[in-house]
Amino acid sequence: MGQDRRRPMAPPAWMRAVMHVCVVCAFLLVTGIVHAQEQKLAKLTLAGPSAAVSNALIHMVDSGALADLAEVVEFVPWRDPDQLRVMALDGRADVLAMPTNVAANLYNRGAKLQLINVSTWGVLWLVSRDPALKSLADLRGKELAMPFRGDMPDIVLQLLAEGQGMDVRKDLNLRYVASPVDAMQLLVMRRVDHALLAEPAASMALRKTGSFPLSVIAPELHRSVDLQKEWGRVFARAARIPQAGIAVMGALRERPELVARIEAEYARALAWCKLNAAACGKAVAARIDVLSAEAVADSIAVSQLEVVPSRDARAELEHLFAKLVARNPALVGGKLPDDGFYGGAKAP
Repeated sequence: MGQDRRRPMAPPAWMRAVMHVCVVCAFLLVTGIVHAQEQKLAKLTLAGPSAAVSNALIHMVDSGALADLAEVVEFVPWRDPDQLRVMALDGRADVLAMPTNVAANLYNRGAKLQLINVSTWGVLWLVSRDPALKSLADLRGKELAMPFRGDMPDIVLQLLAEGQGMDVRKDLNLRYVASPVDAMQLLVMRRVDHALLAEPAASMALRKTGSFPLSVIAPELHRSVDLQKEWGRVFARAARIPQAGIAVMGALRERPELVARIEAEYARALAWCKLNAAACGKAVAARIDVLSAEAVADSIAVSQLEVVPSRDARAELEHLFAKLVARNPALVGGKLPDDGFYGGAKAP
């Protein structure tokens, strides 16, 4: 018998259509998964100081708010402005909480960053052992512990002093220290009688003086001058200062969908912290061991914390930056930052 050379019967048209759909669906499923994996970051690093601007970042990490954006989401504290600048220039963080003048300085010097919001508007206080001290003029001839030489607390004090006709170099004896916590410790241990403190260091000082033996710790400290109110009085403006916010760094700036998500989660996290100050304090103290949960909670109650997209805060930022340029252009990198510096969703 001869070999049967008949060709195998082709599947009917309906079956071929079904097979085609199955192949297409499988392809879309596989490529979709791959695409999603490519979109998800390996690691997302959020970094900030031991100050109120970091509270929301810490809650974002602890709550898993960004877990779907990256395999690992972490918070890393920075100790001082020098470490902050290294992190920014070396690409060691994706989201950095920082003073607004430092953000402008870095941007003008070529750092790849965009400020997306301002959230810290009022955390600076003069804390004193003298209940009679009510104004900067009362500090003439006195020693004042000052954190972060040449950065936000120092800048604000000098602008306010000069705005009242004081010569900072002649009228004040500034004792510079590395951080607000260091200034707080000098004050608490009676090594100085006055300090400029950013929250939560001011609340830490007030808490500590009620919890240690009087032979070691001074029995009373006072919130003597609210620098935000002084700002409003001296410059005839609202009693608030655009002090700090968060910036997105490097390649993250080119991912607008991720930036928008980070911005929205930060606003939600800050709102949660304001409503849940005690729980927020515990979370922050667990991440930043120099702070106490109670002091962080206290600081939330007395601080001006409000998320404002940097585009909407531009007028207030430029008012501050213009004063810095007039005083010392190097403080903001020589000029006002251009449009590319300002980010955040425009308010309706």
